[in-house]
Amino acid sequence: MTFGEALASFRTSSGKLRHATTVDVGIAGAEATVAVGVSRLGAPATWMGRIGADEPGALVLTRLREEGVDTSAAITDRQAPTGLVLRDFRSRDASRAAFYRNGSAGPRLAPEDLREDLIAAAGVLHLSGSTAALSESADEATFTAAEIATDAGVPVSLALDHRPALWHDEDARDTLLELLAHADIVFARTDEARLLGFDGDAEALTTELAKLGPDEVIVTQGPRGAVAEISGARYDVPAYPVHEIDADGTDEAFIAGYLADLLAGAPADRRVRTAAACRAAAMSVPGAADSLPERTDLIDLPRQHRLTRTPAS
Repeated sequence: MTFGEALASFRTSSGKLRHATTVDVGIAGAEATVAVGVSRLGAPATWMGRIGADEPGALVLTRLREEGVDTSAAITDRQAPTGLVLRDFRSRDASRAAFYRNGSAGPRLAPEDLREDLIAAAGVLHLSGSTAALSESADEATFTAAEIATDAGVPVSLALDHRPALWHDEDARDTLLELLAHADIVFARTDEARLLGFDGDAEALTTELAKLGPDEVIVTQGPRGAVAEISGARYDVPAYPVHEIDADGTDEAFIAGYLADLLAGAPADRRVRTAAACRAAAMSVPGAADSLPERTDLIDLPRQHRLTRTPAS
């Protein structure tokens, strides 16, 4: 179960938008992308949020439903349009995204929009810091959802997902630290963990985050893989050696892989291995939600992937 902002996405395959004659049409939004990724891996997924009563909104709902994501809790807002993201590429290593969300439906998410019954019945509730950053009402909804899940005994998964364009670092730090107190599972990039005031390498950052209470902490470090501390054990998770095509959506692919295996009852070492494989598979294909793998896509990844497990310090 997840909720947040979903946007219609328009992207060029190469070059600036002004020179494009065709664009790829899809969806974007951290939580919606994770929901699609979980569903493609065979686990049930629900997305809850607000979209406008317009064609971009219809696009979002249609694509989510085609991916097997339950959208029965989604709200169609007739007072605001669906947000848009336009993405173009200047080179293989340089892309640019422009978000058009002012006055859009996503930031109007509020606590009264939440389906308490669905949250309480979920296997896991996944939240992100980017939703809390959208607006005061979205921030309140994020904390309310976490409290509903905790009261119902539902594990809370949190991606820090810091977006500097949405809020100041000081505001982000305060809110994310408060959200961490509600989380059972935390996903963070090294730069996000340092934003919270911690220093050191990924191992040190993982230890510091685990001290705040979550039982499962995964700190990703791009091409260097990830470090996880899960139920008292430390896992060094190397990245799969693949040719990078597009890094957009790879964090969400990693999270989707982990959560899908969590829902399937897989042990910790399997969860982190699947997460790393999903990130690699997504990186090898352009697009965000479009690049998310199915189980069969993971078979073609290199066989050698040494996972190190040690007791957490």
